[in-house]
Amino acid sequence: MGCMTASPGRRVLLAAPRGYCAGVDRAVIAVEKALEQYGAPVYVRHEIVHNKYVVQTLEKKGAVFVERTEEVPPGNIVMFSAHGVAPTVHEEARQGRLATIDATCPLVTKVHKEAVRYAGEDYDILLIGHEGHEEVIGTSGEAPDHIQLVDGPGDVEKVEVRDPSKVVWLSQTTLSVDETMETVDALKTKFPGLVSPPSDDICYATQNRQLAVKQMGAEADLVIVVGSRNSSNSKRLVEVAKLAGAREAYLVDFASEIDEAWLEGVGTVGVTSGASVPEVLVEEVLAWLAERGFEDVEIVKAAEESITFSLPKELRRDLREEAAALVAERGGAGPAGA
Repeated sequence: MGCMTASPGRRVLLAAPRGYCAGVDRAVIAVEKALEQYGAPVYVRHEIVHNKYVVQTLEKKGAVFVERTEEVPPGNIVMFSAHGVAPTVHEEARQGRLATIDATCPLVTKVHKEAVRYAGEDYDILLIGHEGHEEVIGTSGEAPDHIQLVDGPGDVEKVEVRDPSKVVWLSQTTLSVDETMETVDALKTKFPGLVSPPSDDICYATQNRQLAVKQMGAEADLVIVVGSRNSSNSKRLVEVAKLAGAREAYLVDFASEIDEAWLEGVGTVGVTSGASVPEVLVEEVLAWLAERGFEDVEIVKAAEESITFSLPKELRRDLREEAAALVAERGGAGPAGA
C-alpha cells in the first residue's frame, strides 16, 4: 500500500508504477537502435506504441510510420510494433523484399503462441478484446478459423462454439482486469467447461497501473491520466479511476490539455500515466499542477517492477545487407530508402 496520509491544502497522489512498461521500453529502444545502427529511414508498421509524443519524437529521428506493409519500398527495413502482427504480415514483408525487425512485446507473443497451440488442438478460442485493436488483429490472425472475438460481457450471449467441452479463453493484454473477469465469468456460466490459459494474459504492467489507480481513486477528487486516446491501457485507467471513486477522471496527452476548470473544488488530484507514456510528460503535468498550488506530492505505490526484455535478435544482423540481397534475389527495385 502507498503512503496516503492526509495533508492540509492541495495535494497530488502520484501513482507508482506508471508509464513505460518493459515491452514499450524495448520497442522504443529498438527503433532508436535501428536508426543508430542502420541509418534512416527505418519504416515502422503502425505506431510502435500508442503514444503521440513518442511517435513524433521518433519521426524526427528518421522513423517512418506506415499503416500497410506495401507502403514500404523494396530493399528497406520494416519494424513490427509492440502490438504484434498476424503471420500474413510477415509474408507480406517477405514478398515485398523487406528486411524485418519484430518488436512485438514478448507478453503479446505469449498470447500468439497460446492461440497457435489451442488451434492445433482444435479448440474454439474466445478472444476477449476490443474490435479493431492492433493486438486483437494480430492474435486473431494466428488462427482465424478458430478464434472469435468477445468484446465485453455484452457479447457473450451471441457466442456459439462447436463443442462446449473444447473451448478456451484468451485476452488482449491491455484490458481492464475487472471487466475481463466479468466477461470470463459470463462465459463460464454459458460454457461450464471453459478452459483458462496457463497464465493470465493481461500483462503485469496493466494490472499494476490499475491497482495503483484503485488505491488512490477513492481519495482523489480528480484523476489525470497521461496517455493517448488510441491507447487501450490508458483509457482503461480513466475507467478504473471512476469506478474506484474519483469524482472525475480525464485522459490527456500533454499538460497543456488540462482545463483549469477541472480544479474547481478539488483538494486532491491523482496523477498516473499509461504504459506507453514517457516520464517527461508526467513531470510536465506535475509542474503545471504545482504552479496552481498542488505542490504536495505523495506516492501511492502498488507494486515493484523489475522486468526487462532483451532487444529483438534482428538488431544483431546487418539488415541493410539482407534487404539489398532480397531485392537482388527477387528482381530489381528502387534504391533503398526511396
